[in-house]
Amino acid sequence: AGMVPAPRPAPPVPGAGPEVETPARRRGLRGRLPRPVWTVGRLLILALLVEYLVVPQLAGPRKVAHLLTEVNPLLLLAGLALEAAALLSYGCLTRVVLPGGDRIRFFTIFRIEMTTLSVSHCAPGGSATGTALGYRLLTQFGGEPGDAGFALGVQGIGSAVVLNVILWLALIVSIPVWGFSAVYLLAAAVGAVLLLASVALVYGLTRGSDRIGGLLERLGARAPFIDAAGLRRAFEQLASRLSELSGRRDVLRRALVWAVLNWLFDAASLWVFVGAFGHWVNPDGLLVAYGLANVLAAIPLTPGGLGVVEAALTTLLVGFGSARGVATLGVIVYRLVQFWLPIPLGGLAYLSLQVDRQGSVHLRQHWRAWRWHVPLLHRALVHRARREVSGPPGPSH
Repeated sequence: AGMVPAPRPAPPVPGAGPEVETPARRRGLRGRLPRPVWTVGRLLILALLVEYLVVPQLAGPRKVAHLLTEVNPLLLLAGLALEAAALLSYGCLTRVVLPGGDRIRFFTIFRIEMTTLSVSHCAPGGSATGTALGYRLLTQFGGEPGDAGFALGVQGIGSAVVLNVILWLALIVSIPVWGFSAVYLLAAAVGAVLLLASVALVYGLTRGSDRIGGLLERLGARAPFIDAAGLRRAFEQLASRLSELSGRRDVLRRALVWAVLNWLFDAASLWVFVGAFGHWVNPDGLLVAYGLANVLAAIPLTPGGLGVVEAALTTLLVGFGSARGVATLGVIVYRLVQFWLPIPLGGLAYLSLQVDRQGSVHLRQHWRAWRWHVPLLHRALVHRARREVSGPPGPSH
C-alpha cells in the first residue's frame, strides 16, 4: 500500500539498439536444430556447392558440357553397383569379426555400418565419432560390449593394413613404369606410421597384455572418474578375444577376403566412373592414386577426407595420363556416390533402426503386461470347453 507502480518499459525503437531474439524468431529451422548440427550442415552444403559448381569450372565449361553429353550411362550404373558391393563387403567384414555375429541379422549390421559411415562423413570427429555410434548401436541390438569394441577395432586396423599392402604392391609395379614422385614418399611415410601403430597395438594385445594391463590400471588409478580395475579387465578381455581370433584361421581368411574385396570394389568403382567419361586408367596407376588418396585421407584434417581425396585423386590421375576434365568429372561423380550418397542413406538407416528398436521395446513391454493374463485365459477357456462337453447343469448340480 502506498507504493507507486514501476513505469512500464518503453517499446524498442527500430534501429535504436540490438534487437532481442524472441522465441518467435527461433521458430525456423535454425531455432529447431542444435547449434553444432546447424554449423556442420551449413559447412557441408557449402562444400557440396563448391565441389559440384565451382570445381568443374576449373576444367573449362565447354569441355565439361561436351564430356557430360558423351558420358556412358551404363558405366555410371556399373560404378554405382560396384560401390554398393563395396559397402556390402564391409558389412560382411563386420559380421565375420564380430563374435556371435550370427545372432544379429545381416540387414541390421549393414544399416549400422551405413549409419556409422554417414556420421563419419558429417561429424568433425570423423571416424572416431562414427565408431562410437556404431559401438552403441551394436550393443543395443544384441552385441556384447566387449565383442562390439573388439569387432570395430579389428575392422579398422585390418582395413588400414590391407589398404597399405595394396598401395605398396601397386607402387612396386608402378614406379618402374611411371617413375618416382615426392607424393609417394609422403603417403608411404603416413602408411608406415599407421602400420607400425597397428603392429605395436597387436603385439601389445597378444604378447604384453599383462604388463600393458598393469600400466593401464596404474594410470587409471591416478585419473579421476575412471575405474582402473574395470579398465584393466576390458583390456584383458580384448586381448583374449584377439588371441582367440588368431587361432581361428578360417575366420582370419574370410575377414581378409572381405577387406580386400571392400577396397578393390571401391577402387573399381572409381575406375569405371573415370572410364565413363572416355578414358581408362591403367590399373596400376589407378591403384596407386586410389591408395595414396585414401592414406592421405587418414590424416584427420576433414571428415572423410573431404577435399583431400578429391585434390589428390584428380592430380594423380592427370599425372597417370587422364585429361583434366575427364579426371575432374570422374572423381566428382565417384565422390558423389562414395561420400555424399551414404549421408542421407545412413540417416534413413538410423531412423529404421530406431523404429525397430522401439517396436521391440514395446513388444517386450506388452508381453510383460499380458503374460500374467495368459494362464487365467487358458483356465477360462478350459472351463468353458468342459461345460460345453458336459452339457447344461441339471438339478443335481
